[in-house]
Order: sequence, then structure tokens, then C-alpha cells
Amino acid sequence: MRLIVCVSLLSAGFAFAQEQTKPIPELHLRGDRFKPLTREQLTPAQKTMVEHLFAGERGGTNGPFNVTLRSPEMGDVAQELGRQLRFHTSLPKKLNEMAIIMTARFWDAQYEWSAHHKAALAAGLDPAICDAIANGKRPAKMAADEEVIYNFANELLQTRQVSDASFKAAVDKFGERGAVDLTGVMGYYSFVSMMLNIDRYPLPEGDKPELKPLR
Repeated sequence: MRLIVCVSLLSAGFAFAQEQTKPIPELHLRGDRFKPLTREQLTPAQKTMVEHLFAGERGGTNGPFNVTLRSPEMGDVAQELGRQLRFHTSLPKKLNEMAIIMTARFWDAQYEWSAHHKAALAAGLDPAICDAIANGKRPAKMAADEEVIYNFANELLQTRQVSDASFKAAVDKFGERGAVDLTGVMGYYSFVSMMLNIDRYPLPEGDKPELKPLR
């Protein structure tokens, strides 16, 4: 009996070790000022960050990660925060994506807009709302929950503050956690936008910038 248990434990340990040492896929990273890293160039800390990216919901390395890999301990903590705020927020996906594209528009972050515009439409956000945000306009028609998100996010981006009325509306609609998750996702994607912008992060081949200058 003991022999069977020992063999089982050894087999489980071997399987776990194999899982832990799975080879990292080809990265296909992009960059401009930051030269795209290759799998062979990764340091142990960078490999850990990449393994976490592939193991999570993203399943890949598109976005700011070619930049944040330059500081992998920070980058790994940041991507985990982003994973929480994007995939496990208390906000409905459509509204979360609305806040993200508003942040992308504020920062003129072309890749972030392109990726999350698609995600917002897939989540059910009205194309007319996306178009208005892209053009720096207040959407003409919004559902009540969308209007709460827009007012809160727009005030925070444009004035660096949120009025009592907009704060109360957000808490009444989404709870205190919702107001914090909303602020958090905007903060994280401001971080992402800055990383993309300092790199002049290129769009995928064949894609064209969707955002026109507002100023």
C-alpha cells in the first residue's frame, strides 16, 4: 500500500514538474523604441512573467508587455493587476470596456483603442457610443448604467476629480466596489497607455490608426 502511494506521489510530482517546465511558445512581440525580445533572450525573471501571461486569460503577449518585460518584477505584478481588473471586475464587461476605451481615447493610445474597441463591440456596446467617444463627443443616447460610467470616467479624466453627484450615482448603481473597480481599470489602462506611447507601439500589420487627433 505504501509503495502504491509513493509511486502515485512521484508520478504526480513528475507531472507537475513537466507542467512547470513547459517550453515558452514563440513570443511574436512587437515594439519600436524597445526592440522586440526573443524567447532566447529572456532572463529568469522575464521567463516567469511570460509564463504567467500565457497561463492567464490573455494567453499571449500582445500589448505593453514587450515594454514592461524590461522591468519584469514590476511588469509581472502589473499584469496580474490588469488581469484582475479586466477579467474579474465587478462591473459588467460592456461597461468595463467602455471605461477602457475612454481611457485609450484620453491618452491617444492607438493600439489600446484598436484592441478594446473590438472588445467593447463584442461585449455589446453600441457602435454609436464608441464612435462618439472616438470623436471626443458625449454619446447622444446611453442606457442609464452607461451614462453613470460615462459621467464618472469623463469627469475623472478631464477634471482629475469626480463630483458628488457622479460619485453617488456610481456607488448607488454599482456599489463601493464598483466605483473602486472603475477607478482601478482606468488607472491601469492609463499605465498601459503610457507604456505603449513611450514605445510608439506599432499596430498589427495591415491595421490603420482609428483615432484622429482631437487637439
